[in-house]
Amino acid sequence: MRTGELARSRRRQEAIARAVAYVILVAGAVAIMVPFAWMVSTSLKDKDQLFTRELQWIPTLPVTVRVAEQDYNVYTSLSDGRYGLLLERLPAGKLRIAWLGKEQPPETLSRVPDDVSIVPEELVAQYRRPGARWSNYREALTPPNFRFLLYLRNTLIITIAALVGQVLSCSLVAFGFARLRFPGRGPLFIMVLATMMLPAQVTMVPLFKLFVTVGWYDTFLPLTVPAFFATSGFFVFLLRQYFMGIPLEMDEAARIDGASSWQIYHRVVLPQARAAVATVAIFSFMAHWNDFLGPLIYLGSPELRTLSLALYAFQGEHSVDIQLLMAAATVVMLPLLVLFAVAQRYFIQGVVISGVKG
Repeated sequence: MRTGELARSRRRQEAIARAVAYVILVAGAVAIMVPFAWMVSTSLKDKDQLFTRELQWIPTLPVTVRVAEQDYNVYTSLSDGRYGLLLERLPAGKLRIAWLGKEQPPETLSRVPDDVSIVPEELVAQYRRPGARWSNYREALTPPNFRFLLYLRNTLIITIAALVGQVLSCSLVAFGFARLRFPGRGPLFIMVLATMMLPAQVTMVPLFKLFVTVGWYDTFLPLTVPAFFATSGFFVFLLRQYFMGIPLEMDEAARIDGASSWQIYHRVVLPQARAAVATVAIFSFMAHWNDFLGPLIYLGSPELRTLSLALYAFQGEHSVDIQLLMAAATVVMLPLLVLFAVAQRYFIQGVVISGVKG
């Protein structure tokens, strides 16, 4: 009996702990999603809805009706809730409105009502209904506002080239540290780790002068070529840790069968390290897709701008059109969301197994 009570008490405590954990996780997820939801909501709003006193999450659009082959904006009276058709805007914030009968829907009108009066604008409100202004995306992403296809092409060239370079070079270096035995392997790996502690700002000026000297300024080369030389110590460390988890007996068996180190690398080790390679690829894609400082330093021509750089320029040119800015930002962010959704399994598996979670 006592054993049964202890078991039930333990199960109850585990259920409470699990419930508390879920509540904390859900609260954290909501807190993270709120800015993204606000961005998407703002990208679908009408410009008149941006600066309202009340926080509005659902976009709305002003209601217009067509009467006698002419469109009228619909307003409502703040005192009695009657609908009215805006006939004319007058000086000093006055509106000339034709009022409908009580509880008469504006969509049923066949002619303009005769009950016309002039009222101050603060006594009426524009009648709006839930609706999304999808045209914000078309307006934000078409020239001359935003040369989306050109910037997308530039970003893809840099991102894919750097991704391929980092995956190949970092996996090769990590393979050497994890599977090969050579003098100085330990000190060399410590030196690679030490590069992770060196702030990028320290090497910024020397690298800029170097690339200007060799004539690479205002080209994609400074943003892609270094990736082919295993310049990311973190990726080398991540892959090395994963490669070390693969049994060495597989290498020895392959060598008995006559395999070279290169064949062991791409036929034995890499096929078993798909999760770690996918993790490196995702990290690299995200870093170069969102990179702002690199393109800002090395790219001067507007035709070579990446999406992040173009979005910054767009913000300066359209600072008052927040709905257009949010629409462009949503589209720029969309590929990252799709990538994570597709490769989520590899991403989580690689991070957990490599022991770098948290």
